[in-house]
Amino acid sequence: MDGFLLKIYSATQTVFTSREIAMLTGEKKADNLKAKLSYYVKQGDLVRLRRGLFARNQKFDVKECAVRICTPAYISLETVLAEEGVIFQYYASIFVTSYLSRDIVCAQSLISYKKIKDEILLNQKGLVNKGTYLQATKERAFLDRLYLSGDYHFDNLQSMDWEKCFELVTIYGKKSLTQKLNQYYKKYAQQK
Repeated sequence: MDGFLLKIYSATQTVFTSREIAMLTGEKKADNLKAKLSYYVKQGDLVRLRRGLFARNQKFDVKECAVRICTPAYISLETVLAEEGVIFQYYASIFVTSYLSRDIVCAQSLISYKKIKDEILLNQKGLVNKGTYLQATKERAFLDRLYLSGDYHFDNLQSMDWEKCFELVTIYGKKSLTQKLNQYYKKYAQQK
C-alpha cells in the first residue's frame, strides 16, 4: 500500500470529503488529487459514495457519512429517540439536524436532514462526540423534535432526565418550547 492510501487507511474516520483527503495526504494540486482518487476508486481501494465523498471500503459508518454530506450537522431526532427507546416506531432513515432540510439517498441509505437555526445547530450542549461525528443525547433529540414539530407522540419518557431537558431548553430561545416542556414534564415525570 502506498503512502497516499496508508494515510487514509490509518485515519480513525471511515468517510472523507475530497478536501479532508487533500489535507490528510498533503496533496496540494487539485488535478493530482482528482486523478489519484479516480485511480483508487477504479482499483477498488476507495469507494465513491457521491461527488466529493469517499469511504475506505463498503464497511463505513452511515452516521458518519450523513454528517459529512452536509456540515455542520449532528445525528438527532428519531434516530436517537429510537435508539434510546423513547419511541418504538422503526425508521429506516438516518435523521440529522443541519442548516438545510432535504432527503438524500447515499449508499442505499436514506438520510433525512432537518433544518434548525444556526444558534441551536452550533451549540454543543447536549451533544456527544462519537469520535468521527456528533450525536444528540436523548434529551437534546427530544427537544429538537419538540422544537421542529410542536406536538409529537413519544412512547416512553420514563428514562428522560428532566433536569437536563430544562438546562438544554434555554439554547432554543423559545418560550413556547419551555411551556411545551413543562406540559410533558407535568404529564410524564409523575409516572416514575
